[in-house]
Amino acid sequence: MQHSTFRRYLGIFVPVAVVAIAGAVVVGFSGRGDSRNAHANNHTQNSDSAIAFRNDVRKLWEDHVTWTRLAIIAIADGRPEQGATVDRLLQNQTDIGNAIKPYYGDAAGNQLTALLRDHIVTAAEIITDAKAGNTAGVNDAKARWYANGDAIATLLNGANPQQWPLDHMKQMMREHLDLTLAEAVAHLSADWPADVVAYDRVHTAILSMADMLSLGIINQFPKQFR
Repeated sequence: MQHSTFRRYLGIFVPVAVVAIAGAVVVGFSGRGDSRNAHANNHTQNSDSAIAFRNDVRKLWEDHVTWTRLAIIAIADGRPEQGATVDRLLQNQTDIGNAIKPYYGDAAGNQLTALLRDHIVTAAEIITDAKAGNTAGVNDAKARWYANGDAIATLLNGANPQQWPLDHMKQMMREHLDLTLAEAVAHLSADWPADVVAYDRVHTAILSMADMLSLGIINQFPKQFR
């Protein structure tokens, strides 16, 4: 099937500036308040515990895009490791939810895990339907996928509204979904150079997202990172 056909099934448009925007998100959250607060935040963000936490959060979200990529490949190509790969990807969603429990409680962590698992399951639907040429199925799954992204953004905003404003959170999630769709389109279309570029873009954007999330928690709970 030709590249243009998959694009028609997915109805995808990814702005060329999306990575630059995603990379800028961290800047918008890293400095708030007066100069004394900024100095205190900078000191806290560079403590050993804060650096370790930021690295842990980066690892979780790098796992997210890495195992998502492997799942795209396994599902699109009908590979035998598909089941094990998807299981590992779903475990990552549990790990991400568990990571916020010390700060926002078990209920919030479990809710985040549930939403992220829906995010993965629906993404698999999109790929499966696109591979089968099921346009109606793709459109239905895409609508649910983006609604799920907004729900994740809303949950996180409710936990930390000062550091994670709702409009920025929704933008961040939509950019992640746009970039992931571009990656799936490239792979399904056997456009291997574009496939590689797409993963690089997803990876770059997710590191910015991870830093925004970890810095938001560090700034909200500075005493735990001094």
